[in-house]
Amino acid sequence: MRVFRYRRPADVAEAVALLDAEPGAAYLGGGTNLVDLMKLGVQLPDLLVDVTGLPLDTVETLPDGGLRVGATVRNSDLAAHPVVRRDHPLLSRALLAGASGQLRNMATTAGNLLQRTRCGYFQDTGRACNKREPGTGCAARHGQNRDLAILGWSEFCVATHPSDLAVALVALDAVVELHQPGGGAREIPLAELHRTPGEHPERETNLPRDALITAVRVPPLPFARRCTYRKVRDRASFAFAVGSVAAALDLDGDTVRDVRLAYGAVAHRPWRAYRAEEALRGRPFTAELAARAADAELAAARPLPHNGFKVPLIRNLTVQALTGLAGTVLR
Repeated sequence: MRVFRYRRPADVAEAVALLDAEPGAAYLGGGTNLVDLMKLGVQLPDLLVDVTGLPLDTVETLPDGGLRVGATVRNSDLAAHPVVRRDHPLLSRALLAGASGQLRNMATTAGNLLQRTRCGYFQDTGRACNKREPGTGCAARHGQNRDLAILGWSEFCVATHPSDLAVALVALDAVVELHQPGGGAREIPLAELHRTPGEHPERETNLPRDALITAVRVPPLPFARRCTYRKVRDRASFAFAVGSVAAALDLDGDTVRDVRLAYGAVAHRPWRAYRAEEALRGRPFTAELAARAADAELAAARPLPHNGFKVPLIRNLTVQALTGLAGTVLR
């Protein structure tokens, strides 16, 4: 058994100071991912800094109509929050598509965003994995890669990010609020939080190592209520996505005034489909336009030997999601 220490800080300043002082420390939220990785020997922190007692567990409506979600808000509480369900239903739908009720009762907002890949080679300490141990290689590239990336991967890593919530938040232009040692507060657009692997897949985010996520802010989006989250998985519940699409659509008559699209389970990070959005805006909506927009985004896809099916899967999910949303207006 590996010995580790445990601290429960009194405030945010103490939490970031503890992590700043100890290179082997890690923040502990709900523990639904970290504790599993500790059991597998993948992640072996010397110190756990438990942040669940900090006053970061509220959902706040902002004066401009946006939303601030505290870092330790439980996934179940966020999904069931009446304001979230009314004004930001994409978040509820994404959360309810993930995990099980028991896990959602434990998992936190920040922990959900920072969860690590479920790639089997990363979780198996007997296999080569540059993410777990830089320089050892990526066994997944030529191994079992059915569930892995088709976009943005490199020869060093083909893992995917597992979060459903992150896909929805990227589509909604969310911003992550951080606190660093010395009282420094800053923000990062959620679309810039996660990295593509490049030569350093062990660097999964652009967070400074000692920074603590304190909240996620969702800006007001008038058409956010017309949204959907479509997820394909191998079983009906408690399964990670094979592919997913978060979508919100704004029509002026039959013309696309604005749109948000993001894909999950296709890349090292939640994938904002900017090319597809650009192909849709300002044009009369049709299913054919939705298909061409998806093709524009997926033109950069590089399927691996066992996951080429993800290209038509994401294309079809995009068309189904958008035509479903448009149908509520055009019918």
